[in-house]
Amino acid sequence: MEKYSLPRKLRIYIPLMCIFLLMVFLMPRSPKFNYDYSKGSPWMYETMVAQFDFPVIKTDAEFGAEREKAWSSVTPFYRHDPLVGAMAADAVASADFGEYEKARMAVSSALKNIYAKGVLPDRKVHELAMDGTSDGMIYIQKEMRAEKIPFTEVYDVARAGLVIREAIAKACPHCNADSVYAASGVSSVIVPDLIYDQQTTDLIHKENVYYVSPTRGVVKAGQTIVSKGEIVTAEIEQLLDSYKAEYDRSVGYDGPRALQWAGNSVIAFLLVVVLFFAIYYCNCTIFDSYNKYLYILLIFTISAVVSFAVARIDPSMFYLVPFTLIALYLQAFFTRKTVFAVYLISLLPMLISAPDGVELYIMYVVAGVVGIFVFDHFNKGWLQFVTAFIVFVVLLAVWAAFRISDGLGSIGNYRVIWHLALGAFMTVAGYPMIYLFEKTFMLVSTAKLVELSDTSNKLLRMLADKAPGTFQHSLQVMNLADAAARAIDANVPLVRAGALYHDVGKICNPQCFTENETPGVKYHAGLSPKESAQEIIRHVSDGLSLAEKHNIPGVLKDFIRTHHGTTSTAFFLSRYLADGGDPDDVAAFYYDGTKPVTKEQVVLMVCDAVEAASRSLKDYSRESISELVDRIVDGKSDEGQFSDSDISLREISTIKEVLKSYLQQMYHSRIVYPKRKAAARK
Repeated sequence: MEKYSLPRKLRIYIPLMCIFLLMVFLMPRSPKFNYDYSKGSPWMYETMVAQFDFPVIKTDAEFGAEREKAWSSVTPFYRHDPLVGAMAADAVASADFGEYEKARMAVSSALKNIYAKGVLPDRKVHELAMDGTSDGMIYIQKEMRAEKIPFTEVYDVARAGLVIREAIAKACPHCNADSVYAASGVSSVIVPDLIYDQQTTDLIHKENVYYVSPTRGVVKAGQTIVSKGEIVTAEIEQLLDSYKAEYDRSVGYDGPRALQWAGNSVIAFLLVVVLFFAIYYCNCTIFDSYNKYLYILLIFTISAVVSFAVARIDPSMFYLVPFTLIALYLQAFFTRKTVFAVYLISLLPMLISAPDGVELYIMYVVAGVVGIFVFDHFNKGWLQFVTAFIVFVVLLAVWAAFRISDGLGSIGNYRVIWHLALGAFMTVAGYPMIYLFEKTFMLVSTAKLVELSDTSNKLLRMLADKAPGTFQHSLQVMNLADAAARAIDANVPLVRAGALYHDVGKICNPQCFTENETPGVKYHAGLSPKESAQEIIRHVSDGLSLAEKHNIPGVLKDFIRTHHGTTSTAFFLSRYLADGGDPDDVAAFYYDGTKPVTKEQVVLMVCDAVEAASRSLKDYSRESISELVDRIVDGKSDEGQFSDSDISLREISTIKEVLKSYLQQMYHSRIVYPKRKAAARK
């Protein structure tokens, strides 16, 4: 249990240097609008004057009202047919006006003016006049150009006929204009030349709705936006929001480039340093598991790259990115203490790059913490959608809280709500990537450990069938280790799986071990102490061979290799020495394993030894159990079995107390029921 020093291997620092260079390259090159304000509060800064022209962005309510108006207003589209007017002119030229030949020229002139404007069917004009969705305008396409004009400027058939009759009456004052109009056949000449185009009308309508301008008016450079101490009204807030949007989008860095790069380099360096020490203080053994270390760095890098990329492309997409997945990706392989620290640091690039960084950071921190908690309960099959829904509710609640604190004006932003919902449910779609990470980095996820802990697995079924006593022992060790691991914040699924597999080697020779002995059969009766010790010790190598054959992950093989460490088979060693054996020739009585390295391996070693020793107790009083646990644990410590591990004395003490409490409950005294007399009746 030596104090862990900073790693000295160069391979630990090379990936950090690469991340540092990548972050310096990706960090924003433009300054942020670093002013905090809210409606109803006084402006606490100096008087702000516009440095450049900028458009005033409409509020969501204004923009929505204009789109609603555009949606309710339909402008009909007509195509002009020039052949209709030409045919009408030819018909007038050949018409028979009889004695009123002077009317021909007047009719031709009037008809030319009519078709220059256009003729609509009577029904269409009536519909336009009565339609509340129209603004009284129509589109008319002549040749390749379309023009928008009031529909009152065009004619219908009835109005065109009236104009022609007036022209006849003016040319021939003494005639009956109606009779001449009918007799000459001019009444049948007037035909509509404007053809309604439904498809183009619908297309223009959709475009008008889609292209409603999001801005109104322009504030000129030099104009005062807000004065110091002035109350920020809704109008001033709108001006500030508009100025901020234009500032973040258009204003570039105008200082020395060297200083900008230097500042970004310092920030990137500090982020990398914070990440490094978070790993060091939370679980320094991660540096020894290089694949785990690289995995953490990859998750941090993904978060940083996504944050900087979204900040450059479209900051509004921050609500869509499922940052809570980072927490779930970490939770699959690490303890909660490590997950929480690394998750908080992985969100820091978003905090410094997003326009509303503080709000987004708090929102995703809360959602991530809740997601870590609920995923333990809803992580299988369709229940993952329950986790996604809970995460969405948390995101929405935090976002709404910020909106309420600033006023209720923007709480109805359905686009943001939709993005939050989509981002939350993308956690379900993105979580299967964990299996790719598991294969790539040769890690064992929590889900895999739970699967391996299923006692219906082939290897565990073999253990239960061939060595039932060992199987029951493994189950008891698993329960003890579970309680101890929870008390010191160790990896509980890993400890449980390790406890189930640590003695699988006993399958090869179950009768060698007392818990599997058949009554009346003494396996070690004809063996020397040294031979017995070798038979006992062999279950470690046999276990490793079986684990290799059944593709058990290496992290569980480590439990098989370390659960006895370098201890001895004390019973047979004592008998060997009592029989006059050579004290200098005792190597055969010691396990050729490795000492525990992780907390989880220490927990298993202690629980295995305590559970086995507790079976030999004659008295299960509080004092005897306490003495047993202290003797076993202190003995392992005195033998140096914990010297290579990262466990602390405080954690060892905690494990002791948990084991004592657990054993006292497991072996509590029971009521002695008196024998019932034969004459007793029900």
